[in-house]
Amino acid sequence: MEQRIGSGSQPLVEGAGFDPAFVPGLTPPASAAPKGPQEKGDPVAADPDETVPEEAAAEEPEEADEAEDVQEDEAPVDGPVFEAADRRARIVADHRGVRLCLDDQECEFRWDEIAAVETESPRFGKRFTVTVHTPDRRWYPIEIEATARSRFTEWDERLDAVLDAYFEEGAAEEAEAESEAAAEKE
Repeated sequence: MEQRIGSGSQPLVEGAGFDPAFVPGLTPPASAAPKGPQEKGDPVAADPDETVPEEAAAEEPEEADEAEDVQEDEAPVDGPVFEAADRRARIVADHRGVRLCLDDQECEFRWDEIAAVETESPRFGKRFTVTVHTPDRRWYPIEIEATARSRFTEWDERLDAVLDAYFEEGAAEEAEAESEAAAEKE
């Protein structure tokens, strides 16, 4: 009697595990044929140089607008700024709002998107926690490792100065109440 060692089934070589296009709707549809003077029966291909300037011209104004926005945002503003960072995490609070960064992930909150900002210093250890709460009851915490526990009071004072200057406690609640009232009227 002969016995085979191993599995008797063949490995799968097709399907969603090997080709994401196998599942309909998972990948975008193929792009349409290039538009231009070419017709179906015309064997002469459209000159690629003709379409490139139009595309480049369309992209240039967008890039210019983005550059202007960046320059406007980076304009110096007199006012308090809070910034704290360690090897992985970073928080910045200034006139634009609060920005949290952890490794390669970033999120930004404008002041009108923030319901509360909470800080917490641990009894032991050197991790300072800042939590941003939004009006829709979501919260985004970030922990920053301090070089010494004495930095906690300094960071608390600097963050309080920024919050006092830019954050209006009632503004988020008023904006939420106004949006609810507008929704009820419709």
